[in-house]
Amino acid sequence: MGKRPMPEISQNAGPHVPVLIDEVIAALSPLEGKRIVDGTFGAGGYSRKLLEAGAIVIGIDRDPNVKPFADALMAEFEGRFIFVPGTFSELDTLAVEHGPIDGVVLDIGVSSMQLDQAERGFSFMRDGPLDMRMSADGESAADLVNTLDVEPLANLLYAFGEERKSRRIAQFIVAARDVAPIKTTLELAKIIEKAIGRKPGDAHPATRSFQALRIAVNGEFDQLVEALFAAERLLAENGRLAVVTFHSLEDRIVKRFFDPDKGGPAQSRHLPQVMTEERRWVDVAKAIKPGEAELGRNLRSRSSILRAASRSGAEARAVRFDGLGVPKVRGAE
Repeated sequence: MGKRPMPEISQNAGPHVPVLIDEVIAALSPLEGKRIVDGTFGAGGYSRKLLEAGAIVIGIDRDPNVKPFADALMAEFEGRFIFVPGTFSELDTLAVEHGPIDGVVLDIGVSSMQLDQAERGFSFMRDGPLDMRMSADGESAADLVNTLDVEPLANLLYAFGEERKSRRIAQFIVAARDVAPIKTTLELAKIIEKAIGRKPGDAHPATRSFQALRIAVNGEFDQLVEALFAAERLLAENGRLAVVTFHSLEDRIVKRFFDPDKGGPAQSRHLPQVMTEERRWVDVAKAIKPGEAELGRNLRSRSSILRAASRSGAEARAVRFDGLGVPKVRGAE
């Protein structure tokens, strides 16, 4: 897939354009009368398409700003759409009373709707408070950039954003905040651009750093792992899980979750083979990327990948992070 983070999307892209939607529908089909959890509701793009295909949908989101979209679907698809506020890491407990559940879809990362709202602080293309919180509580991005020392800040940018120039960026951030606190998205973007420069045709130099801060603020990798295991607990045999990711770090986690052997040590053919654990997921589909037609109509899909699989009859595992390739910030507790 490559390691370019998700590009910024113009408002023309619209928050209503669900990525790889035809492929997601195919991965979860047949849908008529089936109960599907949309664990990352957002502006309701996936939920709408699932409803139009005949499914009963339980939408979950922690962002209070999605309420108007949820209300609209509840009115249009009365009795077939249910919205439950909360994090997708709790999707099994949030959806269990609406079961049995036949499928789960997750669209990981920031939505175009959130990028387009300058006041949310997700975008380096729009001036707004340096926030980045998907819910209204907890530390903001401003808290991190104004309090972390050079070393932990550089480690965060490298681990969660794969930013190779993280140390130089962290040094410039700390120097700038010694003059005055960094309060807005454009302030931070300009500091990063000053630190590492910008070549014509390249992605904005702040792309990776903003990705890293957003992931840290929202605990996105922990949330993703918890959500995957929640889906494993929720779905009965033959239940389907479809996950759309937007960069290599997330995709690696999903890939290894479906196939734990991918994250294990290589086995020598000269030694007795170690027995692998019982499969919780079968019919694991090959990774699907957007085609030219989708790329032409939906820029957000550029770095997306869909992975899907069916639940086996094996007992669900306890949550574990080892072997999934979850990035860790060096020196963190």
